[in-house]
Amino acid sequence: MTTTAATSRPTLPRSGDVMTACFAVTPRPCGTPPPADDAARVGIMRRIAAARLRYCGLEAMNGPVMLIVSELLTNALLHSGTTEISLSIIAGDKSLRIVVRDGMPGAATPREPGDKDECGRGLQLVQALVQESGGTWGTSGDGAETWCSLALPAGAAA
Repeated sequence: MTTTAATSRPTLPRSGDVMTACFAVTPRPCGTPPPADDAARVGIMRRIAAARLRYCGLEAMNGPVMLIVSELLTNALLHSGTTEISLSIIAGDKSLRIVVRDGMPGAATPREPGDKDECGRGLQLVQALVQESGGTWGTSGDGAETWCSLALPAGAAA
């Protein structure tokens, strides 16, 4: 990253890594709640991502990115049975790519929760935010990675 003299704010390179982080989680059978320490890591990753977005001058994307990061990390934590989860946020010329990898096969697909269900709407939220920004989202062929691309706001592209 480079800094401009007038603003002393870092300018985003043409493309680059905004952040990459990986954290271990306690192995457990699917369907059992994660330990509190593992659940707290989602919030920690969200705060780190918010700080990195601010550092890169992308604070305008903070709202949607924080929700997407929360939902994708929580989904990986609750449903994969993995022992390690990674989060990458990569800036391109016109988009910001968010990638969560749990290394476990199984594609993430939005489901239709019932009116009284207390959970199950996370991927619907991700899908709505991505569509609103004109972006795309999906999973890798084996389902071990869920990703989305959001259009950068006007003036944010390098």
